[in-house]
Amino acid sequence: MTKRAFLKTMMVGCAAALTGCVGTVDGRKRAGNPMINDKIVSLYEAPITMDIAFKDAKKVLAEIGNLYGENTITYTLEAKVDKRTIYVKVEDVEGNVRITTQVRTSKGGTDLALASEVDKRIAVQMTVTVNELDQ
Repeated sequence: MTKRAFLKTMMVGCAAALTGCVGTVDGRKRAGNPMINDKIVSLYEAPITMDIAFKDAKKVLAEIGNLYGENTITYTLEAKVDKRTIYVKVEDVEGNVRITTQVRTSKGGTDLALASEVDKRIAVQMTVTVNELDQ
């Protein structure tokens, strides 16, 4: 009986250790596994400005899903794509622009493939915008 009680205690302990809260890029908390990487961070140099990056990220999220959250003070966006929540944060880091893309599933998991896809689409859209401004 003690062996069975020990195993049950270990199972409950492992389940509790693997669940928790995950911080989002906009500063809120969501349920999920905190031990899994769920962010893609990209750094862009000068002709890319905060305004260009934020507008283009907003445009990409509106094209691929449902953009439902926009904070122009902290430069964060929130969208839904196929039951996944996408968070994008645009920051100024020593004159460069850093874009953090985070994707969480409805059950607390992560989707790095979608985060990478969104990050690439934002980069391509910023390239198009900069080329249009140069002409």
